[in-house]
Amino acid sequence: MSGGSDAAESRDRSPLRTDLTPIVDAVADADADAFVAVGDRFDDDLRYLTRFAGPDRPSALVVVPVDGAADRAVCCAPSLFREQAEREFVASARERGSDGRADRFHDGVAREVRTERVGDHAGERAAGLVRDLIGAGDDGPETESDGDRTLLVPPSIPHDAAVYLERAGNALASTDAVATARARKTDAELDRLRSVQRAATAGMARAETVLAESEVGDSADESVGEARTEDRRRPPLRWEGAPLTTERLRREVNAVLAARGVRDAGDTAIGAGPSAADLHFVGDDPIRPGETVLIDVSPRGPDGYRGDLARTFVVDGDGGWERRAYLAVESAREVALGEIEPGATAASVHGEAAAELGAYGFDPNAGEGEAGFTHDTGHGVGVSLHESPSLSSGTELRPGHVVAVEPGVYDPDVGGVRLEDVVVVTEDGCELLAEYSFGIVPRERE
Repeated sequence: MSGGSDAAESRDRSPLRTDLTPIVDAVADADADAFVAVGDRFDDDLRYLTRFAGPDRPSALVVVPVDGAADRAVCCAPSLFREQAEREFVASARERGSDGRADRFHDGVAREVRTERVGDHAGERAAGLVRDLIGAGDDGPETESDGDRTLLVPPSIPHDAAVYLERAGNALASTDAVATARARKTDAELDRLRSVQRAATAGMARAETVLAESEVGDSADESVGEARTEDRRRPPLRWEGAPLTTERLRREVNAVLAARGVRDAGDTAIGAGPSAADLHFVGDDPIRPGETVLIDVSPRGPDGYRGDLARTFVVDGDGGWERRAYLAVESAREVALGEIEPGATAASVHGEAAAELGAYGFDPNAGEGEAGFTHDTGHGVGVSLHESPSLSSGTELRPGHVVAVEPGVYDPDVGGVRLEDVVVVTEDGCELLAEYSFGIVPRERE
């Protein structure tokens, strides 16, 4: 898709809206008084709940059920970012009624932004807001108990924020309601995920093209310098007149991602030879002919959603270990995708993929640093690169779950092979969010 088409698609997208009613229901089900989250723009739970992509200074969210009236959600934001918080947290959640006025919230939870007491810690501000919204037993200082209240909080709440809330007389109870809500994606979320995954395919195409254009170096060429090692490994590939390394290739990929309007987020992992057995290698290694080159591209889009795509290539291979490993992993991927459907357990996907790798003679239960399959078959993808559901859990897959399927086999002395795609669970199976071709021999894709 061209850049112009991407821009048009972006303008046509519906706004991201988070339904806060599961949070309200969790408070009621736990017989608690409110829900509180504290974090900055790097806290994925808070960003999901508020859609506020503010600064690296902490903000807070308080959600309070209200009997006989609209439930309330209040975002405590830094004062300099009030306009942005109003736009992203409040305005985007409004919808127009039959009279054309945008005076209703899509989920019935009334939202507002507050910016007072900006000098206080976000935990203090949240504690004060709880007092304001629920009512305190007295007018004493917030560092003393002012009533018996129970607040639900996500497991990610910072320790210092939890201390401020507890000092104000609140008992805290952890909830998985946010993780559960995040696991199933809306159509608007799927739009973002598809877009960033397409950007990942563009980055992968660049990497594959560079590998296809590279040349096998002359072992007698002194310019390879340190590459002429005593282990008799072949000299690095050469591209545009210089040895090709994982860092050079990573920069080519990241440049394409930037041109597509997404960030690499420091997660473009490229390993070659033995470093391809390092699951997420981000160092600098020579790329040599005959060795596996494992490329894992995991960009973050402008709305926070992540992509995840992995392929493995070999330039001038001899069809040995790497070819057998590639066939095994490709087959395991197909088996895993065939297992994904509503009602299947996530763990069954992992079990089938592992069994397939075992049938090819690879250890399906290898430990870290051993040869074989050393990780789960996959994980959920959303605002976080790794979120619920894990494909080793007992979670029952349901439509809207988005998972990365990534079987792989590794040998620390030789290399690694991994193939990864992101799919959404549908009513009758699963759908790839973006397609990218297969083949261990790289081809020019641009």
